[in-house]
Amino acid sequence: MSRTTIELRDVTLAFPRRRVTLESFGRSALNMLRGGRSRHKDEFIALEDISLELGEGEVLGVVGRNGAGKSTLLRVIAGIYRPDHGSAKTLARPVLLAGFGVGFNVNLSGRENVYLYGSILGHPRSVVDGLLPGIIEFSGLEAFIDQPLRTYSSGMRARLGFSVATSVQPDILLLDEALGVGDEEFRRRSSAHIRSMLEEAHTVVIASHNFSILKQVCTRAILLERGRVIHSGSIDEVEQVYTGKLPPAGSPGPPGASQSP
Repeated sequence: MSRTTIELRDVTLAFPRRRVTLESFGRSALNMLRGGRSRHKDEFIALEDISLELGEGEVLGVVGRNGAGKSTLLRVIAGIYRPDHGSAKTLARPVLLAGFGVGFNVNLSGRENVYLYGSILGHPRSVVDGLLPGIIEFSGLEAFIDQPLRTYSSGMRARLGFSVATSVQPDILLLDEALGVGDEEFRRRSSAHIRSMLEEAHTVVIASHNFSILKQVCTRAILLERGRVIHSGSIDEVEQVYTGKLPPAGSPGPPGASQSP
């Protein structure tokens, strides 16, 4: 049996709906001292009672419409957000690749940003020296690598970020809509690279709307709605629930549907 690399237990996370002031903070602190919680109307529940366990060699797809909590869930796993309730544990330090050019400086060249982003990920310069040729080749940006990043398109920045983040295969890789960038060739190579990571018993969590990509790499998936997991299963099954062709787990199904005895 593979080791557990990610374990979430009853994770709940709320954000304030309005700007936090000294007065509102004082009221919340006083309420906590009294054993209560902030008033529900003043909170947006981003995640609610999420329990999840992943092991080595698993690739989890996280599916849901905008605002469902996908990005927030990845940031809890990455340790950026701390749950208000419950616990989030990882066996190793996760690497989160989210958005376009996170950790980059637009005034530096692509090459300089490789070193910058590599240092953010904890790689010493000597390690990045050895990785640099492979990073440039995989990104397909040989002709642009010494140009300022401000001249790059968002897709080019994402390709460079993906190439740096996956140059040293992390034990836990978190991808937030990062596989749908670049041209078809780069998407194909990115998917193949994720599959190769499985051979080394790594764990990957991918938040995406692109089912064609998820079907290529995911071993299972979850569907989020308003911060809750409403279905968990194969990627094909989750797609059917997402598109309304199947009811979520535990729902009674359409009127008149036959029920098992």
